[in-house]
Amino acid sequence: MPSPHPLGDYLRARRELLQPADVALPEGAGIRRVPGLRRSEVAAIAGISTEYYVKLEQGQEAHPTDQVLNSLSRALQLDATANSYLHALAHLPQKPIRPTSTPAVERTRWLIDSWPMTAAMILDRHFDIVATNPLMTALIAGYRTGRNSVAVLLLDADVRELHLDWNGLSMRSIALLRSRAGMYPDDARTQELIKQLMRESERFRELWHRYDIAGMTEGTHPIMHPAVGALSLQYAHLPLVGADDHSIFLYFAEPGTPTESALAALAIGR
Repeated sequence: MPSPHPLGDYLRARRELLQPADVALPEGAGIRRVPGLRRSEVAAIAGISTEYYVKLEQGQEAHPTDQVLNSLSRALQLDATANSYLHALAHLPQKPIRPTSTPAVERTRWLIDSWPMTAAMILDRHFDIVATNPLMTALIAGYRTGRNSVAVLLLDADVRELHLDWNGLSMRSIALLRSRAGMYPDDARTQELIKQLMRESERFRELWHRYDIAGMTEGTHPIMHPAVGALSLQYAHLPLVGADDHSIFLYFAEPGTPTESALAALAIGR
């Protein structure tokens, strides 16, 4: 079930991940019966009263000022992405679910099909796969229309075997799902997916309650493909303008590299 107090849950989870040494507090400051910092310690660092902080964690206060949120972000050592998420949790009513623009998605489907050397797929707000192009299918067969990309990564043994940095990729993917789930706490599809992954994925159970947050990023994924061998793929995850909370995920190669030659071989042989 979705939490009735997403802001409080997030504050508590991040507080429990911090150790006294992380904020220059002595380790021996009394017996600690629970992990992480005490509520009073976070409140003191943030410059607010303990009573007010307790209300935030317990959901009795859900709309703190931006000044308070920024102070809490510094106290909890949140990065820019996590800080933005913290502010968004305090303003959830301002982000209603809007209908998807089908024409925008369809035009993007035509676009990715025209890219012979870029593997691409379109994802909806739940990371369900709306469309893939031929090169993505040749590169990672498990990414198929109708499947969920996070579930495939966590549950499909063949896909896991492809990714040489599966641990890092799975951590980022779960953090990205967490960031989306927090924005749509009452979304039925999101809750269905979370329940499935809690049942079926040990990695998901390990990381979900950390409340790690990630945004769309770009970088490099190393892959060992069964047909063309080692690949150092560039990736980008981009929002799709005109289709609310849809996105495009791309794999491509640096020009003149062995990975570019391997992608070309995949494109020809698919």
